[in-house]
Amino acid sequence: MKLTSANINLMLKACRKAAKTLIRDFGEIEKLQVSVKGPGDFVTASDKKVEKILIDELGKGRPSYSILSEEIGEIKNDEEFKWIIDPIDGTANFLHGIPHFAISVGLEKNKEIICGMIFDPIKDEIFTAEKGNGAYLNNQRMRVSSRAKLENCIIFTGGPKREAQNRDLVIKEYDKFSSKVLIPIRKLGSASLDMAYVASGRCDGFWQRNLNYWDIAAGIILVKEAGGFVTDFKGEADYIENKTILVTNSRINEEMIGILK
Repeated sequence: MKLTSANINLMLKACRKAAKTLIRDFGEIEKLQVSVKGPGDFVTASDKKVEKILIDELGKGRPSYSILSEEIGEIKNDEEFKWIIDPIDGTANFLHGIPHFAISVGLEKNKEIICGMIFDPIKDEIFTAEKGNGAYLNNQRMRVSSRAKLENCIIFTGGPKREAQNRDLVIKEYDKFSSKVLIPIRKLGSASLDMAYVASGRCDGFWQRNLNYWDIAAGIILVKEAGGFVTDFKGEADYIENKTILVTNSRINEEMIGILK
């Protein structure tokens, strides 16, 4: 790892420990007990185990920090620092034996993400970034792609869920983008990895509605430190509040905003 600050090392230790449980459970996917959390939204016993490991390990190293996690909600401590945790981003993939999911951990200071880690345990890929110190995939520096024409780009998205109130609008946006690009739109099922792939230059842009903060927190710093843009659909900084996020390299941002407007 090129980034070696105390916070990054703590995140790495926590993610590696949690990943061992995740890999073992993924290998025994048929034995997992699944409980329904909501329509189209499942949580596994593994999800809860991974979350507990992450919270325990991060808590040992930084007992005063607050925590926001998908399953347990918020643990309020120090108002300055907060861990943002998604134990398994890509739960549906995990449940169906598809090896594309990740552990996502971001650290917020005064409501700004200052470092983040997205850990793909199956591929053993660790996407890491820290404010002012760059973004890395394992030991290699990451940069967003340099493609300047949207029609030549690979674009990712996700959703909509069956019960989504703006389902028709999401489908309309999908149709608009599909008509602009030569390569079909990809839907891989993990928003954190979608953002990590933009940061690493594997894809060029990503847009999605209705994501939660823990889905995107770590990805925000990854993309920014890799030279990309993170905005809402209007090109502004309200993507957390209004749950519309657009993530791009530095060259197709305006074109994508034009389509979404």
